[in-house]
Amino acid sequence: MRRLTKPFVRWLNDMKIRNKLIFFYVIVVMIPVLIVGLIVIQYFRQDALEKATEQTENNVQRIKTQIENQLNVPISVSNQLLLDRDMERVATTIYSESNPIELVNAYRNYTDFTDYVRAYSEIKSIQLFTDNPTLLDNLQFMNADSEVRATNWYEQAMKERTIYWMYIDDMNDPSQAATKQLSLVRQIFFPNTGKRSVLVIQVDTDYLNQLLSQEPFDTMVADKDGYIVAAKDRSSIGKTLRDMGFQVTVGDTEREQTFERAIDGVDYQVSINTLIPDSSKSGLTIISAFSAASIVHDANRIGLIGAGLIVFILLMALLAVYFNSRLISSRLNKLNRNLNRVAEGDLDTVSRIDGHDEIGQLSEQFNYMVVNIKELMNQVYEASEANNRLEVMQREIKLKMLASQINPHFLFNALESIRMRAHIQGEKDIARAVQLLGKLIRRNLELGNRHTSLKNELDMVRSYLDIQKFRHGDRLHYELSAGEDTLDVMLPPLIVQPLVENAIVHGLENKETEGAVILHAVRVGEEVLIDVADNGAGMTPERLRQVEESIREKEESEESRIGLRNVHQRLVMTYGEECGLRISSELGKGTQIYFKIPAGRDE
Repeated sequence: MRRLTKPFVRWLNDMKIRNKLIFFYVIVVMIPVLIVGLIVIQYFRQDALEKATEQTENNVQRIKTQIENQLNVPISVSNQLLLDRDMERVATTIYSESNPIELVNAYRNYTDFTDYVRAYSEIKSIQLFTDNPTLLDNLQFMNADSEVRATNWYEQAMKERTIYWMYIDDMNDPSQAATKQLSLVRQIFFPNTGKRSVLVIQVDTDYLNQLLSQEPFDTMVADKDGYIVAAKDRSSIGKTLRDMGFQVTVGDTEREQTFERAIDGVDYQVSINTLIPDSSKSGLTIISAFSAASIVHDANRIGLIGAGLIVFILLMALLAVYFNSRLISSRLNKLNRNLNRVAEGDLDTVSRIDGHDEIGQLSEQFNYMVVNIKELMNQVYEASEANNRLEVMQREIKLKMLASQINPHFLFNALESIRMRAHIQGEKDIARAVQLLGKLIRRNLELGNRHTSLKNELDMVRSYLDIQKFRHGDRLHYELSAGEDTLDVMLPPLIVQPLVENAIVHGLENKETEGAVILHAVRVGEEVLIDVADNGAGMTPERLRQVEESIREKEESEESRIGLRNVHQRLVMTYGEECGLRISSELGKGTQIYFKIPAGRDE
């Protein structure tokens, strides 16, 4: 690997700085940005196409639900007419040709067809085709003559008793025989006479067309034979899907499918969903299509604009890099010429390069270097004298430091001698105080940064309180209470003693009456709660707030309580913010400082 990279590194080292900057800009910035830009544009294009396809499928599903709700109305009406005995009576009665009043009265008295059409806007008309030559066509009850019986829809309806949805001629208006309507066609069997008729309920497709006109994509509804019965573009109604260029197969077995299809040389996304209502033999097919080019047009346009901006910005950046590289190169060349002059012995050379950047600073340093070289001989002598004086001063400081040091063993031996002398002379209190002081100093020196048990910490606190009691006598009372399950808990050294010292110094020093310091340590679950309380002077709320702020300051201030602040910071650094000091105080009644530590965490 090193053999392969060494020629490349040598080639880079031989290249001028200007060319290096341009080379790395093209390799590291321009090419990756162009690649990422192309990937992002393609992603946006594909994402827009996928979202449009998803929206089309959702729209088709929504239209399917709405159409199904509309078709349920004719189905419900036809189910009610199956049991309509009045309709059977009107359709099967043989009327006398000599007495047409009977037929007219029968038509006049039967108004169910008219009532259903008025009640439901989804229905355009209702017709019953029956084989009764005595009936006269009134656009509701129709005689099934030979022409009607020869139609495809009549033949299919007479074969089986089910519901068909067909696109058939509208016979309500003979002058527009070519007009077709989506209709429910089903066989009606009359049990009293054993005759069969065909019920035709025409659906009002204006509602469907209005519904489809609100769709964002080209959407249409076709029957089982591929005839378009409703569409967003109403000019396509009556045509077949094949006429519209949709070479798709529709039928009862196909439910949902989405595919791409080229129509007239244009790529379309086509979504098909077949709707077969309840109790129906045939159904409707919902087709929604959109041109992929129309969907990704905006994405492509935005992508082209973005690509143009990226290329423009990259070119501007390239010009900036080129200009900056030329500027850097010219200034470095000028500095190089000045260095050559100094190397040739011209110590009067002065570098004049504008700017305060790194090259400008090098120019200034160059001038300083030339001046320093010219003054070097004088500075050597002065530096030598200064070094001699510095060595003398360092030796004096070292002697003073050695003289000021006290051997800790000498200190402990001296304290022990004082204690023994006081004990011999009967000053047991003094001897006890000196012993406690020596024990306290020795323990502090031995601890270092190691963790200690709560038991050892309480021993130090007890020694400290005994010394303070020697000072204050009966004015000071203390109580140390710790559960057996807390004594082995490990904690940083000198955590509790500063709290007790704070209680005595700030709470009891100026108290004229008896003072008390009470320390409690209790285990609660997996935590140990420790609090130190005194009955000293206490603090006002404002002073309490100042103390709490001072112990939480990151920088020490003149008024900060160094002992409390040190304890708080060490607790926070060791256990977290929730284990820091908490203070409660009331003026004239005392102060309580407490904290908690995990019971299971050792050193």
